[in-house]
Amino acid sequence: MAHFIPEELEEYVVTHSENEPELLQQLSRETYQKILQPRMLSGHYQGRLLSLLSKLVNPKNILEIGTYTGYSALCLAEGIQPSGELHTIDINEELFDFQRTYFDKSAYGKQIFQHLGNALEIIPKLDKTFDLIFIDADKENYPNYFHTIIDKLNVNGILLSDNVLWSGKVTKPVKDDDLATKALLEYNTLLKEDKRIETVLLPIRDGLTISRKSN
Repeated sequence: MAHFIPEELEEYVVTHSENEPELLQQLSRETYQKILQPRMLSGHYQGRLLSLLSKLVNPKNILEIGTYTGYSALCLAEGIQPSGELHTIDINEELFDFQRTYFDKSAYGKQIFQHLGNALEIIPKLDKTFDLIFIDADKENYPNYFHTIIDKLNVNGILLSDNVLWSGKVTKPVKDDDLATKALLEYNTLLKEDKRIETVLLPIRDGLTISRKSN
């Protein structure tokens, strides 16, 4: 993961941001102990940002594409309405039970619904619209995810997109076989130019874009 500010400054930022809840500390520890690629975890700082953004939106329904071990889902759930639902999609069946364990330990277990499989096939079958959508899955499909979710995002709804700076690769010459970086370049341009949304790209961790649907 690229550091876009000096590490000591990043540490200061984290220290002076909201504390990480105990359950998420446990989830983070167990992810690092037992799960491959633990750096995929949103982590303390970005997790607190996701939580705060969700609380500001106060969504009825949330959609997450890319569950991993469930850390970001639990952060987003902190802002959900009491009658709301969070639907999270992942293709890795080996993590399903791990996710469920932590969802059920939280206050939001009954509101979190897991979907296993290809998000591009699952999303059209969800008979819901969403106030908040978070994309953090395979980068090659980011443009496809956008086209699939945009009509399910409510007006004034928020789309969050993770890893949009891709360790700085988006500013470097792209190799012919680097499909992920090519897709992210296309996606970032799409967010900038699509007239239905307004977008700000934040240099947080590996890049986080906030987009609001205006019409």
